Amino acid sequence: MGATFVITLREAFEAALLLGIVYTFLDKLGARDQFRYVTLGGALGVGASVALGIAVSVLSGPLLDFGPDLLGTIVIFVAVVVLTWHGWWMRQHARAVKGEVERRIDAARATQRFWIVGLIAFAGVFREGAETVLFLWGLMAQAAIMGGWGSTVGALLGVGLAAALGWAIFHGGRRVSLPRFFAVTTWLIVLLAAGLLSTGVGRLQGLGWLPLTGPLWDTSGFLEDRSLVGSFLAGLVGYRARPTAPEVTAYLLYVVVATALILGVRAGADAPESELAGADRPRMSS
Repeated sequence: MGATFVITLREAFEAALLLGIVYTFLDKLGARDQFRYVTLGGALGVGASVALGIAVSVLSGPLLDFGPDLLGTIVIFVAVVVLTWHGWWMRQHARAVKGEVERRIDAARATQRFWIVGLIAFAGVFREGAETVLFLWGLMAQAAIMGGWGSTVGALLGVGLAAALGWAIFHGGRRVSLPRFFAVTTWLIVLLAAGLLSTGVGRLQGLGWLPLTGPLWDTSGFLEDRSLVGSFLAGLVGYRARPTAPEVTAYLLYVVVATALILGVRAGADAPESELAGADRPRMSS
């Protein structure tokens, strides 16, 4: 539940920010009648994301012939790579998001082809939705930590909170700090990816591709990782009650490397709130 909450919160919030930037800039241009293209594009992006999720579920059936353990391990490692790339990309390019979107809208205005803003909305929402599908597929490969209803509730809570935050920011919410939000969720995603990598290493041990070793410690008497709280922490930060040495090593190495890669950029790389949400928010006409 914890992992799905973080993933859907982060991805849905990024989609909400992009849509908010498009709506706000169109309002500034006096083109509120073009909002329909943005709404349609966003809706189609959501629909395409859902369709992709269904397709992945259907296609994963035949792939299980290769062995569910092997398939799950591959999915986990792919999710780790994409999570890492996503965190690095956002850290490096968040500043340019607003300017790039506004340049595209200006081009659409110059040619009077406002349907292009619908494509911008579709591409942005579908990108976040596709990443969410992949991330959640990777989490589902950790069958031991995923409870069906708990994961669904976590995902719905994440989407709901993201929508609320997006609404607050673009309706004058000054107390929502975007740099702080992205900093906190980036740290959580680093720990989440570290936990996934650790799980992948454990899977390789189970497949016999890495030496199987005994656990370094056993905290199951205090907190079993299959309990409600334990499974929440397992999905969120990679908690394991009985981790092996390779699992712990992989976890720590990933945290160190990812911190240097994602968070070890210059202090000014964090996008200020005005760059993402627009400090000069126009007054919305009624």
